Amino acid sequence: MINNQLDTYNKIKKLYETPRETEARVLTQGAVKLKKCLDAWEEKGRRKMLHEALTYNQKIWTIFQSELLKKDNHQAPDIRKNLLSLSVFINRKIRSAMVEPSQAKLNTIININMNIAQGLGMTPKPESTGDKEKT
Repeated sequence: MINNQLDTYNKIKKLYETPRETEARVLTQGAVKLKKCLDAWEEKGRRKMLHEALTYNQKIWTIFQSELLKKDNHQAPDIRKNLLSLSVFINRKIRSAMVEPSQAKLNTIININMNIAQGLGMTPKPESTGDKEKT
């Protein structure tokens, strides 16, 4: 019963989260999936778990790349350029980890995912002009 309630809560939560919250959530989920692979590095079945985690992360970053390339994307050009460069780097790291898995490669992806997720979750500080805090 508790699992059903938790599933319902999570579904409702997703309906009301902002795009930034969604992005932060999926990046965090990607990092968690990779961290589970690290924790099970010596266990049987790790290859399947690793493939699923890397594929999940590849989808996330491919979607980000696709959104950043859209003409109607609202991000500032310099931010778009930096995020596109980062997404290319991450996709290369993911492909490399698929071919030749290593804990260092996974740690790199995990750290980037978590840093971006943390940045997305932060509320910008008010400007010195007295503007209210934006969410």
